[in-house]
Amino acid sequence: MENLRATMHQLVLDLLIPEKREEALVELSRNRETFPELAPILWYSVGTIAALLQEIVEVYPLLVPPTLNVMTSNKVCNVLALFQCLASHAETRGSFLTAHIPLFLYPFLNTLSNSRPYEYLKLTSLGVIGALVKADDPEVINFLIHTEIIPLCLRIMDRGSELSKTVATFIIQKILYDENGLNYLCQTFDRLHTICSVLNNMVEVIKEQPSQRLLKHIVRCFMRISEHAKGKDFLKKYIPAAFKEGTLAIEENTKRWVNTIMNNLGMAIP
Repeated sequence: MENLRATMHQLVLDLLIPEKREEALVELSRNRETFPELAPILWYSVGTIAALLQEIVEVYPLLVPPTLNVMTSNKVCNVLALFQCLASHAETRGSFLTAHIPLFLYPFLNTLSNSRPYEYLKLTSLGVIGALVKADDPEVINFLIHTEIIPLCLRIMDRGSELSKTVATFIIQKILYDENGLNYLCQTFDRLHTICSVLNNMVEVIKEQPSQRLLKHIVRCFMRISEHAKGKDFLKKYIPAAFKEGTLAIEENTKRWVNTIMNNLGMAIP
């Protein structure tokens, strides 16, 4: 254990040395699960977070026009893996938010290119936000709804790869399952219309390209919206036709959730 701790501390120190940073990033990212104290050590080590942010910011000029290669993308993804570690840890999560570090990831979520280096960046960035919302912490949701994360996720849900869509939909689902998040998204017609339009389009795509994992998150989003008074009124007019007609091939649990939605809306179960 002492050897492990010494190795971890040395690797964190190596992050401050440009010539050693890349190798240290690889080792820390690969072994982060075996270093339970890694997050607080990263956060409280002098200069470490600044060095990691430098790696993030240096990639911005490669986003437009898209000139990012796989090697550089992998390096930044290793930085993002350490950010995910900070986002997951109870001791560092609050400080991570207070420092507004998630905002540094939003340019990666905003990229239009679906080539492999950009898809890696997008997915790993979504993983950091996913780690934040998994904590079921109201402070996390309150922070996120006052940033651009909702429109960014909705755009990925509309245009991204299946895996990106799945993680982005999970993030929206977790926001909806927080009371403040639900009230925020159901507060105005425009917000309800935007999110339900994207979810409806996704259901249409899934009819042609089935994905049970993605469909579960979509249905959970609809189910939560159906529990809100304004959301319920809205969904009575905008519920996916496939839910009313029972034309989707869905697993038993997902079917039960669809039936719950129809019950909440006072509609006949197909």
